[in-house]
Amino acid sequence: MTMRKALDNAGLAFALAVIVSPALLFFLWMLSLSLKYEIDNTAYPPVFIPSKIAWENYVLVFKSNSFGLFFLNSLIVTGLSTFAAIVIGVPAGYGIARMKAVKAAVVVLISRMTPGLSYLIPLFLLFQFLGLMGTLWPQVITHLVITVPIVIWVMIGFFETTPMELEEAAFVDGATRWQIFWHVALPIARPGITVGFILAFINSWSNFIFGVVLAGRTTRTLPVAVYNMLTFEQVSWGPLAAAALVVTLPVLLLTVFAQRQIIAGLTAGAVK
Repeated sequence: MTMRKALDNAGLAFALAVIVSPALLFFLWMLSLSLKYEIDNTAYPPVFIPSKIAWENYVLVFKSNSFGLFFLNSLIVTGLSTFAAIVIGVPAGYGIARMKAVKAAVVVLISRMTPGLSYLIPLFLLFQFLGLMGTLWPQVITHLVITVPIVIWVMIGFFETTPMELEEAAFVDGATRWQIFWHVALPIARPGITVGFILAFINSWSNFIFGVVLAGRTTRTLPVAVYNMLTFEQVSWGPLAAAALVVTLPVLLLTVFAQRQIIAGLTAGAVK
């Protein structure tokens, strides 16, 4: 049995290495590009570890492309849309799960699967009519189309697996439906809320198409800013890779932090 368990662990480790290695390789290569001068980035054979680190690539990103402003825009747009998605999506997911509203769940799933281009042009005309173009509000509102269905769908699945006995006990003690949701269901659902927050944040932070159409010169978000660094004359791989890492870093930090919260919430247990 000990040999069998060791083989199972080795097989699992090998499978994880095969799955993770492509993403890890791409990330390390992008990190290498961001720390090299252009002469090393275009060298053949390729140079992975530079002899001299080019920190200037990161300085150039923030100095010449208004990256600080675009970073702030991304924080505002993603923060507002994710916060609104949690406020709307968690109660909606709870209601759909408890009422077993299958049709409503299907509508949410369809709205999540619908391509953004199908409603982008009508929304553009609407924002133009309302005089909101040139501000961050069009992006915040359109990102809700992405974030709200994600949170609702995650919370539906999570609330369907939570024990009803706790809510029934609270109902017998005289608690109202709102008190049951706030004091019983919501604390249990903290890991699910964390997962919904992560997915909503990632999808909003990395959204590109809405920013291209709806953003102005001063309201661009980071994905659009990275795209605008590409030119027809040349591609500066060092600053471009540095900008891509700057865009990726908040998502990585949030995911690492949220994983600890998920594990803590799951190990605490619903009954405790």
